[in-house]
This record gives sequence, C-alpha cells and structure tokens, in this order.
Amino acid sequence: MSEVYSLERAGSWFLDSGIQEPSGGVARFYLADSETNKPVSSEITGYSASALAFLYCITKKDVYLEAARRAAHFLTDQAWDPTLGIFPYELHSNLAYFFDSGIIVRGLLAVWRITREQKLLDVAVAAARGMLKDFHSGSDFHPIVELPGKTAVERDRHWSRSAACYQAKSALAWWEIGEITGEASLRDAYLEMIASSLDSSRDFLPGTSERAGVMDRLHPAGYFLEALSPLLDRKEGKGCVEAYRYTMDRVTLYLRNIAPEFARSDVYAQLLRARVYAASVIPVDRALAREEAEALAAFQRPDGGFWFGRRGGDIIPHVNPVSTTFAIQALEVWQAFESGSPNPCRYPTI
Repeated sequence: MSEVYSLERAGSWFLDSGIQEPSGGVARFYLADSETNKPVSSEITGYSASALAFLYCITKKDVYLEAARRAAHFLTDQAWDPTLGIFPYELHSNLAYFFDSGIIVRGLLAVWRITREQKLLDVAVAAARGMLKDFHSGSDFHPIVELPGKTAVERDRHWSRSAACYQAKSALAWWEIGEITGEASLRDAYLEMIASSLDSSRDFLPGTSERAGVMDRLHPAGYFLEALSPLLDRKEGKGCVEAYRYTMDRVTLYLRNIAPEFARSDVYAQLLRARVYAASVIPVDRALAREEAEALAAFQRPDGGFWFGRRGGDIIPHVNPVSTTFAIQALEVWQAFESGSPNPCRYPTI
C-alpha cells in the first residue's frame, strides 16, 4: 500500500485539529473551504469515542484514552437525557434516531471495555433497552421518534428516514450488550433485526436511478455488512454469508462504476474492512482490496484527517470524523491481514 497513509497523522488530527471540543463533544465535520466546524454531534461523538479507543488499542498511548474518556463523558453527562432515557439527535433536539442511539451505545462500550467505568456501561445498557422499548413499531423499528412523547416521525424514501437493512448496524449494540450482560432479550432483538434485514436487503441497491444517490446508498449498505459480521461463522447466521457475499459484490460493482464521477472515502473503507472481516468464510480478492486500500489512502490530508469524497477530479471540502474513523480501522486491519498478523483490535468494530 502507498506510504500516503499515516495512522499517527490521523490520530493527531483527532487530538489537535479542534474537531473535538474541550467539552469532549466532536463536531459533525470540518468545512475546509470556510475553515469552520459544524456543531457538535452526539452521533459523531459516539463514533469518535470508538475511534479514539481503537487508536489507544493500537498505540497504547494514554493521550488517546484521555480523549476517548472525554468523548464518553460528554455522552453520559451532556447528551444523555436521564429523564426520558434517550439520546436526543443533538443537544436540545426534539428528535431521536434509532441509528444514532446504537452508534452512541457502541461508543460507550468501546471506552468501557478499556476503563471498566460503571457509569458508561449503565448508560449504554439503559439506552439499549430504551431503543427496544421506544422505537419498536410492533413489526419493525421506527427510524425517528419525536420527543418528549416518543411518537414516530413519518418515514420517507431517503435511506436515513426508513426502516431499511442498514439499521441493523445499530442493533449490534444489543448483541454486544447481550455478550456482556447475558440479556437474552437484547440478543434476540438483534437476531430479529437481522432476520428482517435479510428479507429486505436485496432490494436496497441500487434504490434510485440517480448515480450519485446510488453512491450515497453504498455507505448504508456497508453498515448492513458490518451488522452481519458477528454471525458469519455461527449457527444463528443462516443466510448471512450468502447475503454478505451478494451485498459486497454489489457494492464493489457500483463503487467501481460510479467512482470516476463521485466517490465517498467511507465506502472504500467499509468495503475494504468488510473483505477482511469475512475472510474466514469468503476468500479475499487481494487485487481488489489493494486497489481499494490505495484509493482510500489517497483521501488522507497532510494534517491526517480524511476528505469525505471526490466529485470528478475535485475534492469535496469536508473533513469528516466518520470517514477518518472508518479509514484508519480499515487500513489497519488490511495491513495486518496482508502481513499475516492477527486483527489488531477485535473491539471496537466502529
């Protein structure tokens, strides 16, 4: 892989760029053209907590753990609404998202696995139980509820406002807490979500005739792949390997076809990571993976962050914590796989 990529520079971006505020909260993304950050996002702080925990796992540098703790404490002390038992979409928002809730729970678990701070686990468990109670429609899970009454917001065709297969990524929070606490109801809810996602996943792509819209949908398709990953070699995972292979092949096809016009760095990262995670059951196409690793590394800026994407030959001037998070994990697990080394860090999967 090209020497363009640097884990150290990516870590420095999280620590030194100002993307994480003194409160511990992390901005949604950095606008390079105006040199300003978007407001702090609870969801992005959850992703960043996982990324910082991953950086600590790889480097053992305490500075990353300190930053991860700040992010986690922002989530428990400021983002969490203990009265409603839910994470609002943003501070003081009247909406809550099922997807965001799962990302935040997993960020708290990533830090808890290192620190064993009881409050992080307590809030994560309470939020996971709330996801099951507050978002369940009776047949699926509402993507968005309005606060304080927790009434379902009308769905629409956009993937982030629908109950599509990508939501299964956040159901991983139930699986992970089930592993920790033994709560069968949460593990069962995850398996229920996977079963319903398997039924609908083949219709997710392309989902639109607009090519840029297809590229945008490859990102949540990557979420679906991650959601399946714990079950690929388990008896509970009937049908998961077939769905994983089918979806991965579709993402590969559309990414290669559309990338000259519009490419997202996070899609390259999610696809590369998906290949490695399934290596025990689906042989890795190393030539494709190397191409994806090279393309992904080329999105890293000199300061270490990763650009969101490219339209034609032009960079889209957003530096995105989520893109950077996925990129560093994908490139680290790929480098380990290429060298024959073990996965450098089982958790967090981010």
